[in-house]
Amino acid sequence: MAEVEFPDALQFLFEPARYKVAYGGRGSGKSWGFARALLLLASMRRMRVLCAREVQKSIKDSVHKLLSDQIESMGLAQKFRVLETEIRGVNGSEVLFSGLSSQTAANIKSFEGVDVAWVEEAQTVSKKSWDLLVPTIRKPGSEIWVSFNPELDDDDTWTRFVLNPPPGAKVVKVNYSDNPWFPAELETERQHCYLTDRESYDNIWEGKTKSAVDGAIYAKEIEQATLERRIRPVPYDPMLKVHPVFDLGWNDAMTVGFYQRVASELRVIDYIEDSHKTLDWYAEEIRARRYNLGGIWLPHDGFHRDFKTGKSAAEIMEALGFEVNAIPNVPVHEGIGVARLTFRQAFFDETRAARLVLCLKRYRRHVNVRTLEPGAPVHDEYSHGADNWRYACLVADQMTNAAKPAVFKRRGGAMAV
Repeated sequence: MAEVEFPDALQFLFEPARYKVAYGGRGSGKSWGFARALLLLASMRRMRVLCAREVQKSIKDSVHKLLSDQIESMGLAQKFRVLETEIRGVNGSEVLFSGLSSQTAANIKSFEGVDVAWVEEAQTVSKKSWDLLVPTIRKPGSEIWVSFNPELDDDDTWTRFVLNPPPGAKVVKVNYSDNPWFPAELETERQHCYLTDRESYDNIWEGKTKSAVDGAIYAKEIEQATLERRIRPVPYDPMLKVHPVFDLGWNDAMTVGFYQRVASELRVIDYIEDSHKTLDWYAEEIRARRYNLGGIWLPHDGFHRDFKTGKSAAEIMEALGFEVNAIPNVPVHEGIGVARLTFRQAFFDETRAARLVLCLKRYRRHVNVRTLEPGAPVHDEYSHGADNWRYACLVADQMTNAAKPAVFKRRGGAMAV
């Protein structure tokens, strides 16, 4: 075996710890170092290693090629057999590869005997995947290795391992400056990025998180709200009316945002998002919060009668005892313009409205792959929350805290409130 070079910043990989986490920017050598460390350890003792990522449609999506190259580079060809879908050591070590998003509670049990699980590109790993994987890696002395380039400041991986690391975790930040073999070609790219794209530089090269995804429609507004600490605890004020705003859906998500207005401020104090639930379910959820309710707000399609029931959402909610108001039907691009302006006065509860904030961070436009021109907003799991926010902004100046006069309805000849 040839003499093996290894960066000082990643020496902690050879020290015992349940969690070993390295994050940072491009060119830091994280993946290269993790691969070398795993192969060195697996060549010295029998190990079962899982190399995982969120999505792996084929072996080409994995670190199989990276490990194969490092086996040759380190002179370990006599110690490993590189097969089509796995790598085996002559000492009985085995390296397996899998995507996490395709796993279920039943089939992930096959990884219970793993000694080391290396999760690469971990910034894309969902909470669901982590919640499945972590308790599965349970063999005494087993370890979970995590390497990633940070993306959003509320991604589950960032929150789980950097903001709130588990007890005993070893977490290090590794950047290009920690890589003794940082190539001249990447140094040229880094300097060019610094001069021409300062907005992206800190994330790409310094490993700092972003407030919103690339191309996010509200990227600057979310960043400003974050800097000004307008995403924080926003307590419910019982002296102010709460105005539930709906974005209707069934197979798609239905959302309800809870807004309070005082002077020029628009406060987002709560949020519901679900699917395949009837309006009476949402009515119960709204009432269960025991807020000082104003009227609810429905978009224009809420006043169209459903061919199956013969009733509109507005008629149903009125029958359930709510005062219903109509959100004006304006073009999406105009509504986005209003929403951008409203951000300046907006405060978002960081816990109860966390899902809405996430949607605003990830709400983006289609981009033409040939012309790179942005198009219409993408309709995905995040667009429903963004639509809810846009609707609320369209009617924010109509949200009032004034008590409504009692409305009398005649029942059987008698007057009743």
